[in-house]
Amino acid sequence: MKKLVLLLCLVSIFNGYSQASEESDKKAILKVLKKQRLAWSDNNIEEFMESYWKSDSLKFYGSNGITHGWENTLDRYKRAYPTKDHTGKLNFKINAITKIAEGAYYVMGEYHLKREVGNADGIFMIIFKRINGKWKIIADTSS
Repeated sequence: MKKLVLLLCLVSIFNGYSQASEESDKKAILKVLKKQRLAWSDNNIEEFMESYWKSDSLKFYGSNGITHGWENTLDRYKRAYPTKDHTGKLNFKINAITKIAEGAYYVMGEYHLKREVGNADGIFMIIFKRINGKWKIIADTSS
């Protein structure tokens, strides 16, 4: 009986730690998204891209197909959003942050751009992975 009580206590402690860790991860991911939103709204695409994995394995899926790699994704953003009138002010509505595995989450949401050249709205799903202690986007699907 003592072993059973001890086992239940250990399971409860581990479960509490796991939930606290997941909440901490989600807060850190939201912080990254806030930093991205502010950088975008300042027309600072380079800083916006700091949240992305600097790798040739990064994948961006958009309405024009797949873009492979960090540098190519940066170039794509610069072509599509050449001026402050095009970047405008960005807002997100986060609908879900879901753990996939240890150190990996997907985020589903909506983006809303208010801008001089016409507003734009859409949806996204991004995959975050903790790389070298930092949360990085390794895949992005936006439309």
